[in-house]
Amino acid sequence: MKVNIHQSWKIHLQEEFDKPYFKDLAAFIKEQYSNNQCFPPGNQIFNAFEHCHFNDVKVVIIGQDPYHDVGQANGLCFSVNDGVKHPPSLVNIFKEVENDLGIKYPKSGNLLRWADQGVLLLNATLTVRAHSAGSHQGKGWELFTDEVIKVISNLKTEVVFLLWGSYAKHKIHLIDLNKHHILKSGHPSPLSANRGLWFGNKHFSKTNYLLEQALEKPVCW
Repeated sequence: MKVNIHQSWKIHLQEEFDKPYFKDLAAFIKEQYSNNQCFPPGNQIFNAFEHCHFNDVKVVIIGQDPYHDVGQANGLCFSVNDGVKHPPSLVNIFKEVENDLGIKYPKSGNLLRWADQGVLLLNATLTVRAHSAGSHQGKGWELFTDEVIKVISNLKTEVVFLLWGSYAKHKIHLIDLNKHHILKSGHPSPLSANRGLWFGNKHFSKTNYLLEQALEKPVCW
């Protein structure tokens, strides 16, 4: 696996690439992509970092692992490619944006437009085997993405972390709460949203308020 990650991240993460766990992970990913259908495409594994450079990070959204059906995953958590039917969690995200900010529900589920504004859309696991959710968990990705969170926490200030659901909330110990902002809610999946744990969290307007207080440009959600 070639680590095709933007230079702004590489200078902070190079030590990780040289560690034994990452070399084992790279060998595993190479084998999986050679012998199975896996997502996202190999050249999009580090897409979140390519479109949201380290110096630009002002919001972090943490997902679990990529969508595992054909044509969906593009390297950004919760995002799908243009023309792909919106998965239920993404539908609920867009509904909350609409309810919170009055922004019309979009046709495209591609969240590159968020990433390009400084929103890091980080899955804890960056790859998955087709039609097999969680199939690449526990192979080393989580060690790497935890380090990404720690690097952001240590080297930046006033970043807004959006922790949706119990999995993302477990990452709170990686974040310096004296330097950054945490917004927590239930997951946007129907299971959580239908129990009243997602809708009405107003995370999008709250995020923009916090960014403006930090003299940062708000996100055009």
